[in-house]
Amino acid sequence: MSKGKGGERLYAGLIRLTVPAGKAAPAPPVGPALGQKGLNLMDFCKSFNDKTKIYKDETPIPVTITAYSDRTFEYKTKTPSIQHMLKLASGVKKFAKQPGKEVVGEISVRAIYEMALIKKEDMLNVTLEGCVSQIIATAKAVGLKVVR
Repeated sequence: MSKGKGGERLYAGLIRLTVPAGKAAPAPPVGPALGQKGLNLMDFCKSFNDKTKIYKDETPIPVTITAYSDRTFEYKTKTPSIQHMLKLASGVKKFAKQPGKEVVGEISVRAIYEMALIKKEDMLNVTLEGCVSQIIATAKAVGLKVVR
C-alpha cells in the first residue's frame, strides 16, 4: 500500500463522470475511466447504484471520483443538472434552437423554487435567491417562459 508521510493516502487522480442513476456498470463510461486508475469497478458500481436508487431510473447524476495510489477511491455525487430538471418540470423534449426568439414551454416560479432548494446543496456560497436567479436565467436561455 502506498502511503505518504504520516500514513495518508497519495492522490492519484480525479475522475468526473455523469452516470445514469442506478445504472452504473463496468461498461463505458465507468469501466474505462476507473480501469485506467486501477480501481475496483464493482465496488464503485454497487455503492453508486445503492446511493442513487432514490432518483428516477436513468436520471443523469454527476459524480466526482478521487482516486488514490493504493487503488482506493472516494466519490461524491451531485444533484441532477438544472437542464435535466427543467426538462422534467416543463415537460419539453427539446429546448429552443433559438432562445430568446422562440418559446418551447413554460415553467412556474414555484417549480423553479423547488429546484433551487434541491440544487442549493451543490452551490456553496450562493444564497437561495441567487440560486433561483440562476435557474430563471437558465430557463430563459433554453427557451422556457417563467410564469407565476
